Amino acid sequence: MDRTLPAEITDLLADLDAFIADEIAPLQAQDDNERFFDHRREYARTDFEHDGVPRREWEDLLDEMRRRADAAGFLRFGLPAELGGRNGSNLAMAVVREHLAHKGLGLHNDLQDESSVVGNFPVLQLLWTFGTDGQKAEFCEALITGERRAAFGLTEPDHGSDATWMETTAVRDGDHWVINGRKRWNTGVHRATHDLVFARTSGDGGKATGISAFLVPTDTPGFTVPFYWWTLNMPTDHGEVELRDVRVPASTMLGEEGRALAVAQHFVHENRIRQAASSLGAAQFCIDRSVAYARERVTFGRPLSERQAIQFPLVELHTDAELVRMLVRATAHELDHRPHMEVTDRVSMCNYRANRLVCDAADRAMQVHGGVGYSRHQPFEHIYRHHRRYRITEGSEEIQMRRVAGALFGYGAGRSTSSVSSASGGAVTASSTAPATDSGRR
Repeated sequence: MDRTLPAEITDLLADLDAFIADEIAPLQAQDDNERFFDHRREYARTDFEHDGVPRREWEDLLDEMRRRADAAGFLRFGLPAELGGRNGSNLAMAVVREHLAHKGLGLHNDLQDESSVVGNFPVLQLLWTFGTDGQKAEFCEALITGERRAAFGLTEPDHGSDATWMETTAVRDGDHWVINGRKRWNTGVHRATHDLVFARTSGDGGKATGISAFLVPTDTPGFTVPFYWWTLNMPTDHGEVELRDVRVPASTMLGEEGRALAVAQHFVHENRIRQAASSLGAAQFCIDRSVAYARERVTFGRPLSERQAIQFPLVELHTDAELVRMLVRATAHELDHRPHMEVTDRVSMCNYRANRLVCDAADRAMQVHGGVGYSRHQPFEHIYRHHRRYRITEGSEEIQMRRVAGALFGYGAGRSTSSVSSASGGAVTASSTAPATDSGRR
């Protein structure tokens, strides 16, 4: 445990470790729940006969983990005190996410589902910030307990990062809105009670204004999910959504009319720094496991660890991990004390570098472990398949690099570019990129 961190964070990590050992590890060990984490994991989790969505017994296990974490006072750590949370700082959340991912695959912090004993709650954060009193009363507590579930409908079949060109429209009809369009990668829509749908309500394509967001009940007539996208990592909960004359009350609008991209971008920085920290933790896990294996594995009469061909690649990865760790923690600390847009380029640095790092570390771990590393009896293929998507999602690495370039070359005001840069053909970078939205996760 890093003693250079504030005592309140190291104490939290120790408490989390004790809780996981006492409550979560025994739950994972009972009733053959290990099948969801060992070599059977993909098949145990996936209902291949029903669109490849998660099996209910898998999700029921995750729900029980969250109930225990909530009862122990950990699940809501990052939430405001008004919601039962502890107002956890960005630095604390980043350290926690890294710590939990570093522990490896397990019920305490599932990579694929992003379900953790310390919840993230991105959609809830949007509701808390932009919602009306009525929306907060209806959704906030319910999203924590699972009574309500919200998917995120921003990406479209022909528009991913370029969300300002979305074709989904909403037209006012009295005290209702009528929505027509299609959405892609609606993560979590298979069990969602609502989908946060973004639609153009005014203005021209390419403009950042004129887009509004609606909390659409998924049982509304005209709202359908024709199929789910099967992905490199299964099961899938990434639905294709069609909206045909979907009629919703005006009270379902979240935030100000025509200003919904501010809603979409609000949680970008905190979500990206936490995701980067998770990738860092998983990368360090791969590095540490590879070092341990190299020390134990004997070939041609000598341990693998004596060979520079094994040492040097792991040295480079370990060094990169240390550098990314310092950047992630420094940036998270800045997010706690400075306006987010002043550090947006550093958040992008953290995100794309950490996501590359974990892919490289998982690939190297497979190589060090040889044939067994390629098998599903080791966790590396699962780690790679999960984290590979984050080089596309949460804002692709090209968009992240563009944001850094904007700050470096002065394309935007102040230290960084704006979140939407229609003047130079820029794109919305946030949960606007395709399966990136994972914003329905908890």
